[in-house]
Amino acid sequence: MKEISKIIKEHRKLAGLSQIDLANLSGVGKTTIFDIEKGKESVRFDNLLKVIDILNIQIKLVSSVKGDLDEES
Repeated sequence: MKEISKIIKEHRKLAGLSQIDLANLSGVGKTTIFDIEKGKESVRFDNLLKVIDILNIQIKLVSSVKGDLDEES
C-alpha cells in the first residue's frame, strides 16, 4: 500500500489538486484521501479505484501462477 500511496500523492500533486479537490472529484470522503496517502490498509478497494480512475492511473495485475490460466477453463 505504501507504493500505491506514493503514486497517488505524486499524481494528485502533478494534477494540481488538493486532497479535498481529489475527494470531491472522486466522490469519496476527504479522510479516505488522507488515509490512502498515509498508506493505511483499511481503505476500501472500491474507493481506491475511484481515486485511481480520476487520476488516470493504470493498474496492471500480474499473476504469480505459472502456466496459462486459460487452459484450465
